[in-house]
Amino acid sequence: MNPLMAKMPHSDKDAYRRPDTLNGDHLYSWQDNVGGHMDTRAMHLDSATDFAFRGTSGQRGLPSISSPQSISSALKRTTTMILAGGQGERLAPLTRDRAKPAVPFGGIYRIIDFTLSNCLNSGLRKIHVLTQYKSHSLDRHIKQAWNLFPSEMDERIDVLPPQHRSGERWYQGTADAVFQNIYTLQMERPQFVLVLGGDHVYKMDYSEMIAAHLNGGADLTVACTEIPKTEATRFGVMGVGTDWRIQRFQEKPSAPDPLPDNPDYALASMGIYIFTTEALIRELIVNARQTEGHDFGKNVIPRMVRNGERVYAYAFRDRNSGTNKYWRDIGTLDSYFEANMDLVAVTPAFNLYDQDWPIRTYQMQSPPAKTVFHGFERQGEVLDSLVSNGCIISGARVEHSILSPRVFVHSWAHVEDCVIFDDVEIGRHARIRRAIIDKGVKIPAGESIGYDLEKDRQRFTITDNGVVVIPKGAMIARV
Repeated sequence: MNPLMAKMPHSDKDAYRRPDTLNGDHLYSWQDNVGGHMDTRAMHLDSATDFAFRGTSGQRGLPSISSPQSISSALKRTTTMILAGGQGERLAPLTRDRAKPAVPFGGIYRIIDFTLSNCLNSGLRKIHVLTQYKSHSLDRHIKQAWNLFPSEMDERIDVLPPQHRSGERWYQGTADAVFQNIYTLQMERPQFVLVLGGDHVYKMDYSEMIAAHLNGGADLTVACTEIPKTEATRFGVMGVGTDWRIQRFQEKPSAPDPLPDNPDYALASMGIYIFTTEALIRELIVNARQTEGHDFGKNVIPRMVRNGERVYAYAFRDRNSGTNKYWRDIGTLDSYFEANMDLVAVTPAFNLYDQDWPIRTYQMQSPPAKTVFHGFERQGEVLDSLVSNGCIISGARVEHSILSPRVFVHSWAHVEDCVIFDDVEIGRHARIRRAIIDKGVKIPAGESIGYDLEKDRQRFTITDNGVVVIPKGAMIARV
């Protein structure tokens, strides 16, 4: 008997049938009741038995990483899957016409640029972006900004929409998204699979986490960070032993477990997972039979912890200071606004100007930004702000704000604590504060936004923290 089958509970062994041989290919068929409501699955996987049960190395044990050469080899044997298919309902109206990872951020970037830049800077070269809802602008951005790798060198950044290989359905969860692309893993035959979210802002060298995964001989390693308990209800929360092995994992608990040495904080999952491929395939096949859910955080990871698999946490901390590194989950409009405002601090916690870890994006050709008029009557001023190419501040005042490309702020206007997207025009004498304004909006002359929230609420979205959000292309009539 295959050693993995011997380790499985009897109910899990039933998930498999012996492979039949058709034209030299192996065929995996799952029972007709796999996943309850799901269709019968059938996949042609070349040498699938070896792939699913032994991985590409044919070994149960994994070598430890101790040299740059070994880490480089591990990176070449790693496939990255970025989950970029979420609807982003809590970011509406910014996600009305675009996928959440495609939402502009920091003036010139898209949210997904930070994850992709981390991959590029970490030395990962086999990357797949799994898309689903409203993916057109995301697809276009990746083609324009990330068409980098030569295919003849076996390097790629691909966009993978639902493939419908196992039934006519959309992705049913994070684990199901990877399961539906199991064919891609079979073709590439990686030894490790790195699963990432496409909607976080942070800098991380994934090679360090891969090294920790290998040195611990782990089946799964989960990146984690310390966050206030009051915020932990939105995340997966874990309890670990002294060796950082995960002993308990709860997804979005109503009462998060506190840290033993800091009861006001909890240890939260960052949605970053490194799987040994053998373990991932096994767990995905078992999960596909379940009816209660198909998410890594809700279903797969808790099951692996309960079954005693080697699941470890990786603390995302600064190597020198030991403090938590910058990481922001862009899950709500308020968190999106606050993360943008972080960038315009005098000494920002997240540094866009780090030449050792550049953030890549696509930029349309535009002339340099400029300010015009200087005198007693009117003066173009920009204070503590990020101003992108093509912007014109014409006798106006901009404070503590982020202006995306080609924003035009007319004379005597005042913009404060705002995030302004591309091609927005702000009329003369307009006053705007604490607002997010999507692309192509024209603010009429003399308009006031952010000063009377009750009036604003009749026309726009207002967040819990009082930020006004104006949707893309809105036609604004003065009240």
